[in-house]
Amino acid sequence: MVAQIFQSSALLLIVALGGLVAERSGVLNIGLEGMMTIGAFTAVAARVLGASPVLAVALAALAGVLPALLFAQFALRWEANPFITGLAINLLAAGAVPFMSEAFFGTRGSIRLPAGGGVPIWSVTFVALAAATLVWFGLEKTVPGLRLRVAGEQPEWLRANAVGVKRYRLLGLIVSGIFAATAGALLALRIGAYLPNVSAGRGWIALVIIYLGYRTPPGLAVAALFFGLMEAASVRAQVMVAVPPTVLLALPYTLTVIAFVTYSAVRRRRR
Repeated sequence: MVAQIFQSSALLLIVALGGLVAERSGVLNIGLEGMMTIGAFTAVAARVLGASPVLAVALAALAGVLPALLFAQFALRWEANPFITGLAINLLAAGAVPFMSEAFFGTRGSIRLPAGGGVPIWSVTFVALAAATLVWFGLEKTVPGLRLRVAGEQPEWLRANAVGVKRYRLLGLIVSGIFAATAGALLALRIGAYLPNVSAGRGWIALVIIYLGYRTPPGLAVAALFFGLMEAASVRAQVMVAVPPTVLLALPYTLTVIAFVTYSAVRRRRR
């Protein structure tokens, strides 16, 4: 069960870190769920076609840049509503992946890897720790990271100093796309298959983790560990408690709603 907790937490942390970078730049990426789906499909497709696990994850990360650029084109350049744009990315991924699956593999459902085609569980945790360190260092210790944070908090300062705000918001979206797609790839390779709705709401939970973690990498790690514990507990309880499985599987998402409402109420009272 400990391994399951760390795996679930690590996947959520990777997605949330990507969303954090975009959020700190001033754009909340609602399309994390769709980017995870694209990354999962790309990694499995690459493995089926003969790519190594490392190459498959790298290709999935690159695939995550495409929806991020599409998001940026609409939300930044054409100034479309970012919430609607993010939902459109999710819907696009939900429709495009089955189409590509049928075109290349003749199936609109699952694509399974051969035996031994996945990745070890420790690799997911290692990538999550590396990602957290990279995001913390990038945001706190580098000039681009500091400017990215200013783009989200005081964009007028950047404009007054002739620094492009949209440039850093584009950077935040690209990073979020890479991280979300990487998490989707690791998830699919870990279970050894691409399945419909493989992300299972993790992109939405990641958005909650961003705010429960007070928008800092260490805080996100703690919040992700909490949700990973709840997810693992709900799976384990299916064989131990006489409760309908649908109720137990809904537990992490119920807790997500409760946590988000509690966080909003606490912030409102502090203000």
